[in-house]
Amino acid sequence: MQQRQLGPFTVSAIGLGCMNLSHAYGTPPAPEQAEALLLAALDAGITLFDTAALYGFGANEELVGRVLAPHRSRFTLASKCGMTGVPSENGPKRVIDGRPATLKSTCEQALRRLRTEVIDLYYLHRWDKQVPIEDSVGALAELVREGKIHSIGLSEVSADTLRRAHAVHPIAALQTEYSLWTRNAEIAVLQACRELGVAFVAFSPLGRGFLADGLPDLATLAALDGKDIRRAMPRFSSDNHTANLALLSEFRAIAAEAGCSPAQLALAWLLTRGEHVIPIPGTTSIAHLLENVAAAGIQPGVDTLQRLEVLFARGAVAGARYNAATQAEIDTEEFAG
Repeated sequence: MQQRQLGPFTVSAIGLGCMNLSHAYGTPPAPEQAEALLLAALDAGITLFDTAALYGFGANEELVGRVLAPHRSRFTLASKCGMTGVPSENGPKRVIDGRPATLKSTCEQALRRLRTEVIDLYYLHRWDKQVPIEDSVGALAELVREGKIHSIGLSEVSADTLRRAHAVHPIAALQTEYSLWTRNAEIAVLQACRELGVAFVAFSPLGRGFLADGLPDLATLAALDGKDIRRAMPRFSSDNHTANLALLSEFRAIAAEAGCSPAQLALAWLLTRGEHVIPIPGTTSIAHLLENVAAAGIQPGVDTLQRLEVLFARGAVAGARYNAATQAEIDTEEFAG
């Protein structure tokens, strides 16, 4: 496995996003399946594990802590605060809360669930626009001084917000969606990370399964669990998905000619975008996990990269990545129109 720098840590070039072991894509896998997946990732050379207080409203942190705490010295642990669940009549409700007291309280809970004395990388999951970014980052900086976290990250923020935060305390990593079919990071924040020496952690690097050929037709889309978050994403409406399937067909062909799977090509492409880029695909399948890990050894040729640029040129993908309500919660740059 290639290694890349993330703040003070040297980590595997491909990490593991743990969210879907507890959250967001319908019924999560059985505990024994999730446990086996985490241990297989560790054995395969993955040394960056990414979780959050939000995922399963604490269940994902508990899972990661229970399974990986005995191996704590072997990996870099990342979690997130600032977007959590609070009790409501219909079960936990997702809220964005970046107030310093809330962030510190969330960290204490995370340390207990993760069964660790310190979190290596602690992200502000979302910038609470009611709280100056300087105040939220200032609270995280206090956690660094107290020895409860080693480094600070941000998620789904713009280059301007990154620079404001970095002026308060060095930011080790910025995490946002980035893949062949979601290229907003290329507007400004990818370059800002490079200039500031900030690692860029790409979540959903496989297009929420699309680039891994996991939604090959409308029938598969229609069969998604009722609680699958893709059901609320415009890109996965029937009309947009139908339009995007034409891209998938050509993408499969390019991957076949490159001698790899579509998922491997998508990850290998990301690794060419800069030495500071670290994708964190998630999966519930050990076979898919090992397929993803192998992508670190694939080097797409110039012709392959050019064909991908043409196929996924701006405007080629149908549908926005988020609906209007979710889009209002984030701070990332957007292409005009």
